[in-house]
Amino acid sequence: MEIRNIAIIAHVDHGKTAITDAIMRQTGMFADGMSMDTDKIEQERGITIYAKNTSLIYKGTKINIVDTPGHADFGSEVERVLRSIDSVLLIVDAQEGPMPQTRFVLKKSLELGLKPIVVLNKIDKPAANPQQAGEDVFELFMELGANDEQLNFTTVYAIGRDGIAKKNLEDESKDLTPLLETILEEVSPAPSNTNAPLKAQVFNLGYDNFLGRLAICRIYDGVLKDGENIFVKKHTGETRKGKITKIFTFKGMSREEAKEVTAGDIVMLAGLPDVFIGETITTDENIEPMPAIKVDEPTITLDFLVNNSPFAGREGKFVTGRQIRERLERELEINVGLEVDFSEGNYKVAGRGELHIAVLLENMRREGYELQVSQPHIIIKEKDGVKLEPYEEVTVDVPNEAQGVVIEKLGKRRGILISMRQHENTTRLIFEIPTRGLLGYRGQFIVDTKGEGIISSRVIGFKEYAGEIAKRATGSMISMATGKALGFSLYNLQERGELYIEANTEIYEGMVVGNTSKGEEMVVNPTKGKQLTNMRAAGSDENIVLIPPKKISIESGLEVMANDEYLEITPKSVRLRKKHLTETERSKNKRK
Repeated sequence: MEIRNIAIIAHVDHGKTAITDAIMRQTGMFADGMSMDTDKIEQERGITIYAKNTSLIYKGTKINIVDTPGHADFGSEVERVLRSIDSVLLIVDAQEGPMPQTRFVLKKSLELGLKPIVVLNKIDKPAANPQQAGEDVFELFMELGANDEQLNFTTVYAIGRDGIAKKNLEDESKDLTPLLETILEEVSPAPSNTNAPLKAQVFNLGYDNFLGRLAICRIYDGVLKDGENIFVKKHTGETRKGKITKIFTFKGMSREEAKEVTAGDIVMLAGLPDVFIGETITTDENIEPMPAIKVDEPTITLDFLVNNSPFAGREGKFVTGRQIRERLERELEINVGLEVDFSEGNYKVAGRGELHIAVLLENMRREGYELQVSQPHIIIKEKDGVKLEPYEEVTVDVPNEAQGVVIEKLGKRRGILISMRQHENTTRLIFEIPTRGLLGYRGQFIVDTKGEGIISSRVIGFKEYAGEIAKRATGSMISMATGKALGFSLYNLQERGELYIEANTEIYEGMVVGNTSKGEEMVVNPTKGKQLTNMRAAGSDENIVLIPPKKISIESGLEVMANDEYLEITPKSVRLRKKHLTETERSKNKRK
């Protein structure tokens, strides 16, 4: 059977998973209601976090599809996948056009010599402009140095949600057949040289509670049999022996055990507990290893600590340092964008961005873990005596009236405006900004644009350190007492800033209950009740009206926390607290 291997790449929320789901339903591989986004957090957020493999049979041809994440924090997943396939479907929103992650994934594809098929999705949007989006995509190809063959790409128009694709805008269509036909026409069959010695490369990892680490590989040459002895080679040439205990191929989203697999297929292998991404699996010890697959470096770091707050151990099932360590070691089996330093008492965790870390913390919390984390810091390098820090290219789409405040705020955070383009009522701004300047800005951006702005970014590398960045305009409102917060006290405090808690919330001394608009820290008593007397006076018994609080989530907590604070995360609560809980301890620490 002929095999075609493709990946679906795009910016976040441009419709990759919707199109993949529709293809799988049309070819009978999915029942109604099934989706590629199987993870709970993926379904809640509506984004893809983990690259996933699936396959379908169309007209006697097996098509392996890899659905990739669109968010920049998970970009390292995309890079690895591109090495294992023969062509890509580049999905672009017909209204938004190419965005930062579109540029990132397309650049990687063109560098590897792949010829993309462009799919202009969401053509049914009221503001969709497929012609303009098509021109912008062509310009992007030119800008990224595409060769003549790559510039001669095929364009398909689609409405992923409805499962419709067409080769020309005016065509009638009721399903995705035009897209499937284009894949068969444009994607060359995977080479299937079964006479050569086995050669396969690991591009992703999986984990099974019974089988341990699983290697997801593309087989380039030869045949692999169940139980076969093999050699695993690093790109340096270092070789070790191994034995395959189980082989799986993909059928839809499920894996199917196989006794033998041949060149051209994408498979999952068990029996190699120490295998890593980029390693070559072969039956010939003298074969040259394949070029290494580079995994993007982390850009931010923070400490994971055992929770030692007064409320520690109330809600969590796993609360000890050993349990947190075991969970992080398990995460490292599959999350290759993550790095953990276990050498100190605190575990130093480095990741690709705030969302990358927040997703890990959310998963741990749901599994019953309780811990606290420090404020995220960017990773600073030194080269030839010069301090370097990560920079990002930020693309912002905002209503025209909000552009001034966005330029002002990003300017204060050392952002440099590179390009500005108006289209009807919207302005697209492109900045270069240190990652440090972007940490903690997204919440402010939503307020400044009244929820109508779109912000996205991609890491562009390390550049010279930009100097001090003053970001925090608010101070912390710190509780001086332990007990239940009372409505009467909160009513008086809400005038001084924004509250993070509501009435009847359990609080403790040193917990941050809100922020102060003036910028200085304020120690308050949210447990103070009203003094009751026998005297009555007109107007003293009015109803109190509390403004709804801004509840702290993991992401917003990582954004607003200060350097002397911890974010306490338990299965039911997320709280901000000071590292030193009492006023006396904080004063002593400041004098050091």
